[in-house]
This record gives sequence, structure tokens and C-alpha cells, in this order.
Amino acid sequence: MTGPVTIAKIAEAAGVSVPTVSKVLNGRADVAEDTRARVEELIRTHGYRRRRASGGGRSALIDLVFHELDSAWAIEVVRGVENIAREEGLSVVLTESGGQTPRDDWVDAVLARRPTAVVLVFSDLAAEQRTRLSARGIPFVVVDPAGDPGPDMPAVGSANWSGGLAATRHLVDLGHRRIAVIGGPREVLCSKARIDGYTSALDAAGIPVDPELIRHGDFHVESGRDRGRELLALDDPPTAVFAGSDLQAMGLYEAARELGVRIPEDLSVVGYDDLPVARWVGPPLTTVRQPLTEMAEEATRMALVLARGGRPANLRLDLATALVVRGSTAPPPRR
Repeated sequence: MTGPVTIAKIAEAAGVSVPTVSKVLNGRADVAEDTRARVEELIRTHGYRRRRASGGGRSALIDLVFHELDSAWAIEVVRGVENIAREEGLSVVLTESGGQTPRDDWVDAVLARRPTAVVLVFSDLAAEQRTRLSARGIPFVVVDPAGDPGPDMPAVGSANWSGGLAATRHLVDLGHRRIAVIGGPREVLCSKARIDGYTSALDAAGIPVDPELIRHGDFHVESGRDRGRELLALDDPPTAVFAGSDLQAMGLYEAARELGVRIPEDLSVVGYDDLPVARWVGPPLTTVRQPLTEMAEEATRMALVLARGGRPANLRLDLATALVVRGSTAPPPRR
């Protein structure tokens, strides 16, 4: 391809019409996937520069999308995104996707809004959704990805394995040997990592891993209560439980109250997240601090670097976690 690269030349090389190339450039969905891939490859190979409207063609918005917006966990993330948006003179649009992969109509709405960047929380993007956003030059970053984001997907998470290890090691050091875990959904990456940290701590202490003591919830209060009831009803119940979220730990508190189990005298509990409410429940919750606000801030900074045509030093960041010891853990009761 000689001379200036134009849409017409891209269309000729791809064997498609000019309107088809225009559809790809504008992120339209009504293009066959193989055609889209061929056109995008030619655009990358020949360095075609997409024209932008004045002001970059973008609105002064950050699109923040959650799979669900109904917990104190989400508030901490919103706070982090808004902190950076405020510094940059941007507004934040909140969207609830209704699932770990956003609906296609969400992508249509984003393309219509033309935000400066997109921050997705606990989500995955389908390949076609990534292509459509990239075709319009809209960068995206995932906070705490649900699955493996891959090496080319910008993402910010936390050291989940280390957090699970620290939580369980604390219980082992107190003398517990019958230690249970209530994780999140089986397929979610951060839950898998926390449970892997739990089993590693048991292995290191020479404590056999009992599958009966590994339960899965959904990170919400109700699943903590339900899984907690199951664990406490066992013939040989645990003396300690590592809950994969503070909300599940609070559900476990409710299950213990219903069954007359005292915390920490009869049962030690460790949570995960260190939400503000963790210090005010009774007894105050020992938990793993996940820096949710900082994670959201880093993701927003990364998205804005990409929006300005830069490339972050790292496309994947995992921020450190830390154990916060409070009143919900103690040595096991004598039996």
C-alpha cells in the first residue's frame, strides 16, 4: 500500500466496501467477525489513524460498570474512581451490567456516549466487545477481574493468594486445626486464589485439607449465613472460618448467633476486604485488608494513560493485602 493510507485503500486491501470499513472504525456490531478482524489487522499493519472530532471526539466521562451495585464493597470502588475523575475534571457514569460479561446493549450505550475511558469491576469483556471499544479508541481497564484477563487486558487486582494465606496462617498460629473456608463462586479468579492461599497455609502447617470444610458462596451476606449454618451443623464443626468477604463473614455472624455459637470464644472468624463496617460489628472483625479504593484509583489512572495514547509500565497490577487483627479471632476452645 503506497501513499497516504485511506479508508478506500483499506477497503480495497480487505476486499470489502468503504462503508464496511467505516462500520468497523465506528464500532458497529453488524460486521462479520472475520471481516472485522481482517480490517482491524490492516488498520494496525498500515498505521491508519482514525480521525477524531474536536476535543478528541470524547465526552468528559468515565464509564464505570459493575456486575451488580448493591453493597458497601461497590461504594469503596466508586470512591476511588471518583477521586481520580475529580482531579481530571471528569464525571462518572455508573452502569450495572447484570452479569460478569456486560450485555451488548451496554456496549451500544458506551459507543453512543463516547467516554474518555471505561472501568469495569469484577467483569469480563467478550472478544467482540473489546474489538468494538478498541475500534472507537475507547480504552478499558478491569478492576478485580472475574476470570483470567489475559496478558493484553489491562487489569488491577489484589494479592488474593497472599491474603488467603495470611488469613489462614493467623488461625493456624492461634492453634486452630479445624479451619473452614467460605469462598466466592467457584469460577471466579479471586475466589480461587484466596482458597489456594488457604490450602497452602494448611499444607505448610501439616494440616490435611478436608473438602467438607470448603464451601462456596457469592460474596454476599446471605451466602455467608447459609454456608455458615451448614458448617456449624456438622458433626465435627470447625473452630475457625475464613470467609472470602466481609459480607460473608457478617452472614456467618448471624448463623452463629442463631445457633448460640459465641465469637470468638467458640468460633474464630476472619473476613476479607476490610470494609468500614468491619470495625463496628460485634466483635470487631479480623479481616484481610483489600485496598479497594486504591485499586479503583490505579485502574482509573491506567485507563487515562491509555486514553492519552500512552502505555502503562504494567498492564496488570496486583496491590498488596494486609491482615488486620481485631476481636473476632482467639485460640480454639478446649474440648
